[in-house]
Formats: sequence, C-alpha cells, structure tokens
Amino acid sequence: MPAVTDRYGADVLSGDWRAPRGGRSREVEAEAGLVVEDVETGWCGAVVRVEKAGGVHVVHLEDRHGRTKGFSLGPGFLLDGSPVTLTAPTAAARAAGEAARAAASRTASGSRAVAGARARVASGSRIFVEGRHDAELVEKVWGDDLRIEGVVVELLEGVDDLAAVIRDFAPGPTRRMGVLVDHLVPGTKESRLVQEARALSRYAPYVKILGHPYVDVWQSVRPQRLGWEAWPVIARGQSWKHGITAALGWPHDTQADIAHAWKRILGTVRTYADLEPTLLASVEELIDFVTAPGEE
Repeated sequence: MPAVTDRYGADVLSGDWRAPRGGRSREVEAEAGLVVEDVETGWCGAVVRVEKAGGVHVVHLEDRHGRTKGFSLGPGFLLDGSPVTLTAPTAAARAAGEAARAAASRTASGSRAVAGARARVASGSRIFVEGRHDAELVEKVWGDDLRIEGVVVELLEGVDDLAAVIRDFAPGPTRRMGVLVDHLVPGTKESRLVQEARALSRYAPYVKILGHPYVDVWQSVRPQRLGWEAWPVIARGQSWKHGITAALGWPHDTQADIAHAWKRILGTVRTYADLEPTLLASVEELIDFVTAPGEE
C-alpha cells in the first residue's frame, strides 16, 4: 500500500504550542551567589540575601560594580538566558550554603577564619588611630584578626600631641606601638608632627608610624561603593565631610547627620577589597609590626 503524504504537515496544535520562545519559567531557589538578570530593568547581579519587608519577600542582587538593588521575589528573572521564578531558599539550602561558607570562610581582611577560636588576652602592643571612624573601619575589616592576636586599637583624637603619647605609652621590646595617621603627605602639618615623633630615638625601634594620603579615612573606601568613579573635590574652606555628605544627597546640617552618613558609608564596606590599596598596605604592615615576636 503506497504511503500517504500529509500535505498539511504535523498537527500545529500538538505539543506545548503556547510555550514562549525562551521556554517556560522554572522555579529556582534564590541561594546566595546565584547570578540572575531582572527582565524588566536588565539589572544583572548575584543574590546576596533574601528578606521579608512589608509582607513581601525581596531578593537583593549585587552587580559587578558592588551596587545592590532589591527586587520582588518571584517571576521575571533570567538564569543563563532562560526564564526562572525565584523562590525563597529552603532550610536545607540555607544550611548547605552556610556549611560551604564555613568550610572556606575568610575574615573581612582576607585571612582564613579560625573556627571556634577565642580572642587572646590583650597583649602589651597597641595600634593607635586618629579618630573613631578610623577605629570603626579597622574593626570592621581587621577586627577578627586583631582579636586572635590580642591587639587593641586605641584612639589618638588627632596627632597634635603624638610625641607626648609615645612617651606616655613608653613602647619597648614586648610593647610595640603602631600608629595610623590620616592625610600623611609631604608638606602637611601631619607630616611635620610625624617627623618630630620619629625623632624620639629612645623609642624608635618599637614604634612604626604609617599613614594614608586621604583627607579623611572616609576617602579610603573605594568610591565605586557609593556609585562614584572618584570622590568629589570639596572646595577649600568647606567642611570636607559636610561637602561629601551633601554630594551624596544626604542630610548634612548637623553632626548627627554626618555620623549617620559615615554609618551608611561604612555599611558599604564588606571586605578589604572595598578599600584603597594604600590604606590596606599601611594597616597590614602595622599589624605585622605589633605582632612580631618580642625580645625578652
């Protein structure tokens, strides 16, 4: 019997004929590190967290520039070009993710985290910084390392009396002193004061004074964390912190506004990679100096 030719072809209504060209959306748990794209805005980033706000689950995506944006959890995302519906991670997925992170966890400074390690009793050595913001930044990035080493960070409240502070501290072989100075560039008041402090020959072997070139420690945070290519230049005669806060479009009239602005800036710092190399080098060198084995 001769074969019958179907001149109309296959049944056009057979199969999933309503499926969109890119395929049907599938559910995917929004695990930390998953890279997806929001279809509506084109925003592409890695999942950093999922939280519930105002009764709605929100997934936060961080792009390659370190900027973070929140989106409603659900449909409307692409994973490797295919549509997906993001769902809240299950307890099992969260546990697996936490276990993986713990297995290869590092401190914010990039050091290997020591699970279950207790802070050592404070050693005699210290690192001194100019102000509270410096101390908070050092604590956020290097705090775990310093606690393991038993090193305490203390405030100078400026370097005008740096030589006197060194004399009072009386550093020695087992009592080293590291000092981090803001705006340490040639020709500045800070440079002159540091030269005077370094001239104290009695203590010189046990004191290391390093700094960074930035007007304020705020400026050691990479500007990309705030959406800038570079920190704005503030006109002479204007308060630098007030000028920066105004440039960010934040309230800047009171000291409380400035304090809040710093908290927001500090909040953008996740690890050492969010800081400028000059500050990193100085702090790391000071930590190495004050934790070097002492001579009895």
